[in-house]
Amino acid sequence: MATQSTFREPAIRITAMPADANPAGDIFGGWLMAHMDMAAGIVAARRCKGRAATVAVEAMKFLQPVRVGDEVSVYAELVETGRTSMTIDVEAWRRDRAGSERSKVTQARFIFVAIDAERRSRVIPPCEGENEPCQSQ
Repeated sequence: MATQSTFREPAIRITAMPADANPAGDIFGGWLMAHMDMAAGIVAARRCKGRAATVAVEAMKFLQPVRVGDEVSVYAELVETGRTSMTIDVEAWRRDRAGSERSKVTQARFIFVAIDAERRSRVIPPCEGENEPCQSQ
C-alpha cells in the first residue's frame, strides 16, 4: 500500500466518539476493525460489481491507540483478485481533532468473496475500465 505521504482518498473518514471508547478514553479495537471491514467492503463491492462477504482477516496489527475526538481515516486497496475472491489491504490513520500530524494506528488484510442473491460464491466479472479497482487474475 502506498505511504501516507502519497495522495489517496480515504474510503471512510469518521470521528471517534465517547460511546466508542473504554473507561480510559481509548477506542475499542472492534470499533476500528468494523470500520476497516466497511472500507474493504466498499472496494470489494465496486470490484465485483455486487455483493461480497468478508471471509477472513489476516495480519491485524494495532500499532497505536485511537482516542476520543480523533479523526480516523481508513484506506483500502485491492491487492489481488482471484476467481471468486479479493484480497484488500487496509490501513487506519488517526489525526488529533485540532492537529495536523497523522499516524498509522492499524493495518490488516481482508479477504472477501463475491456472492450472489442466494449468498453463494460467484465468479468476479473481468475489469472494464481503468477507473475501477482491478488486479490481474
